[in-house]
Amino acid sequence: MALQKRRQEVVSAGVGTLLPVFVEEASGAIIKDADGNQLIDMGSGIGVVTIGHTNEGVVEAVSNQVAKLTHTLFTVAPYEPYVRAAELVCAHAPGAHKKKAAFFNSGAEAVENAVKIARKATGRTEIAVFDHSYHGRTNLTMAMNFKMHPYGTGFGPLAGSVHHAPMSYPFRDAEGMTGEEAASRAITYLEKRVGASQIAALFIEPIQGEGGFVVPAPGFLRTLQEWTRANGIVLVADEVQSGMARTGKWFASEWEEGFEPDLITVAKGIAGGLPLSGVVGRAEIMDAAHAGGLGGTFGGSPVAVAAGVAVMEQYESGDWLARAIQIGELIEGRLAAMKNNYPLIGDVRGKGAMQAIELVEPGTKNPNPQATEALMKHCHQNGVLILNAGTYNNVIRFLPPLAISDELLHDALDVVATGLAKLS
Repeated sequence: MALQKRRQEVVSAGVGTLLPVFVEEASGAIIKDADGNQLIDMGSGIGVVTIGHTNEGVVEAVSNQVAKLTHTLFTVAPYEPYVRAAELVCAHAPGAHKKKAAFFNSGAEAVENAVKIARKATGRTEIAVFDHSYHGRTNLTMAMNFKMHPYGTGFGPLAGSVHHAPMSYPFRDAEGMTGEEAASRAITYLEKRVGASQIAALFIEPIQGEGGFVVPAPGFLRTLQEWTRANGIVLVADEVQSGMARTGKWFASEWEEGFEPDLITVAKGIAGGLPLSGVVGRAEIMDAAHAGGLGGTFGGSPVAVAAGVAVMEQYESGDWLARAIQIGELIEGRLAAMKNNYPLIGDVRGKGAMQAIELVEPGTKNPNPQATEALMKHCHQNGVLILNAGTYNNVIRFLPPLAISDELLHDALDVVATGLAKLS
């Protein structure tokens, strides 16, 4: 294809591509390529267009904003949509405490700023994260990731003062291990290896993203919170992938009763495809940063926050959260039936419209990345865009736009089932 040749001439080889197609347009849950082919998007641009491709409200808000004001740095001359976006995200973040927010461009940038805020608030330096976690592609966030390849291979030396603790992974933990026991294991490690008094922040994905949609056992998050509060540690929920209506709640943190993180990082589904991220949390912690300490040229740009307002106001007033639950029930039901028929599936897990299957060698828990790759190829060849994940490259994740119809969902899952049947 001529476009592929042009790409190879000028685009870095380091920018890989999953599919050898060029997308020209998209709507709802359907994307169309330059050759006129249509694909059912079961990835939402890796969780970005949660509200659907080219959502009418987002398109209108962006068009109106571009016509009025394209850009001015908020820290130089502010504008109302930034304030409105902050009001919305603060209103819906978990916890009754007063909250404040700041906006940036990418998920990794939000995570880095959460680190800065926590360090300033506590006067401490060390950062704790979890096995199988993913936090970004910047130097600091690469150090926070669990899996080195492909995110950090050859890009070192990476940032220091980052410590990895064992995660609650019900499918791979000892049978019967509770969330409280898994949390105690992590806490013991951090107290012995780092020292609680040295830790500025503990970062946890309430549902891991790139790590394979791992849902920790009940009690894990709440037990971590008890420990961080007792030791003056800022607890940060990285909800870049799991937040913003994806799981059927505004934030996946809400699924654990009583869990109220101090700070939350957001991105992906917040702005319908526009580059916007943020940190929201306890006002006294957010205010620890001095004036001028947070910001960036394009952070919270007028166009991006206008899109964010359009998305969040729709989440607030519409049936999007309920639809995420419906989608989750449909997908989970279909995947559970497949698990009964195909021993390649070792585990089905997720919340709402954030579901996954972990593929194994039948009769074992040994990861099966070969089958995962083959299933992805089958789906792509048959018009369904799916994504993999997981430390062992053996997880297929399903995070479709909430605008998808039941009919399209069943069509996509029929293709998955056919692929599993062939592999079995």
